[in-house]
Amino acid sequence: MRARAAASLSRRALVAGTLAASLGVAGAAHAEEPLRFGMAMPLSGGQATYGQDQVKAAEWAVAEINAKGGVAGRKLEMIVLDTRADPQAGIQAANRLISVDKVPAFVSAWSAVVKAIAPVANDTRTVQLSVGANSAEIARLGDYTYTTFPLAAVDITAVANYAAREMGKKRAAVLYINNETGTVAAQIYRDVFSKAGGQVVAYEAYDPRASDWTGPLLKVRAAQPDIVHIQGLVADTPQVIAQMRQLGLTIPVSSYSAVYNPKLIEQLGKASEGVIATSLAPGAADDPAVATYLARWKKEVGREPNGLPYTQYLYDAPYLIAAVYSGMIDKKMPLTGENFRKEMLAIRTFDLPLTGKLTINDDHTVNKTVYLMEVKNGAWVKKAVVE
Repeated sequence: MRARAAASLSRRALVAGTLAASLGVAGAAHAEEPLRFGMAMPLSGGQATYGQDQVKAAEWAVAEINAKGGVAGRKLEMIVLDTRADPQAGIQAANRLISVDKVPAFVSAWSAVVKAIAPVANDTRTVQLSVGANSAEIARLGDYTYTTFPLAAVDITAVANYAAREMGKKRAAVLYINNETGTVAAQIYRDVFSKAGGQVVAYEAYDPRASDWTGPLLKVRAAQPDIVHIQGLVADTPQVIAQMRQLGLTIPVSSYSAVYNPKLIEQLGKASEGVIATSLAPGAADDPAVATYLARWKKEVGREPNGLPYTQYLYDAPYLIAAVYSGMIDKKMPLTGENFRKEMLAIRTFDLPLTGKLTINDDHTVNKTVYLMEVKNGAWVKKAVVE
């Protein structure tokens, strides 16, 4: 009887020892697992040219982080899904990143997409980092949506004030796309320009699916403004400006950071002269690191990136995520979305490679210097800097 009991005890000890060994192996394997985050960006469709360049910038950053040892000895892994800049596709991408890939945080962009995804992020307590969308409403989408990119209240305020106070413009027309990108920013421009002493003499929306803007542009022309502010998407704004010039509207045009890219000049030629756009990141002349980054694009890709400032923010996003992961690991926090948010807010201020110091404010906004850029002699040149 004692022999059988001893045998049973030995078997239990063997099982326990095997289980402990298995758990040890599993723990070691877990320690080597990559630290994942998601990237939901347009890789196809009308905005793909810009989304693809932004993803490339993020890929470079991830590779560089891993080449330097990763995060606490673990690789950083970015899982990229296509949103086509479409809200429904964005929701599908977010659901997959959260339920299948189990990421605690993911990067997104395009205002309508960010807004559509926000309820998913809130419900699952997964952090959505909006990197590039500009609607001021992004700051009010709940506890789990944050922006690392300044919203329209920053750069649209700067360009509207500059038009009224520095350029001396008295009569502005505002032409905007009727979606999340356009509506809120257009209201900001209207209110700021009016407060600065100007008058908004035309305020016209256009359908996101439009391919002809004659109707609203004729209303703009009839109002006789001395400047036109266009708040559209990167793909449609050059076409709007081209049609505007064809209708004889040769007055200055301002817009936001979406149009600050070489494609605008390529598409419009001389019609791009005098267009003013905002940039929310330092240029090559402002920071040697940006000059090196831009030189890499020209060497490896053969051109400048489409939407240089946006790609700078996307390059910096993995560095921010790596910093948060590092803090979570140091504090032995479970790698959940809830803890990612907690540690991100505990750090709050990040020093990033291409866009510099970034502080996440309590109201989910960030503030940055605004660079006003203008097309002169077929090239973008710095016109002014607004702190």
